[in-house]
Amino acid sequence: MAKVRVYELAKELGVDSKTLMTKLNELGEFVRSASSTIEPPVVRKLRDTYPAGGGASAPKAAAHTRRSRRRRAPSPGEDPRR
Repeated sequence: MAKVRVYELAKELGVDSKTLMTKLNELGEFVRSASSTIEPPVVRKLRDTYPAGGGASAPKAAAHTRRSRRRRAPSPGEDPRR
């Protein structure tokens, strides 16, 4: 099992990153931000603490959708088909 980032685990478990960081501090784990990584044994403890998220049997979150970019209006004299 690879190291997991706090925000990824929070998303998986359905809790806020700040809540998860608070819980990690209570467990004696030092995390500086939601981008910090967590060791596998700690991830297992957290998954046991927050089973409502579903853990490994939960369906994967939907893939990121591609956002369309806003097109800027063409300048006067500019070819609009650009």
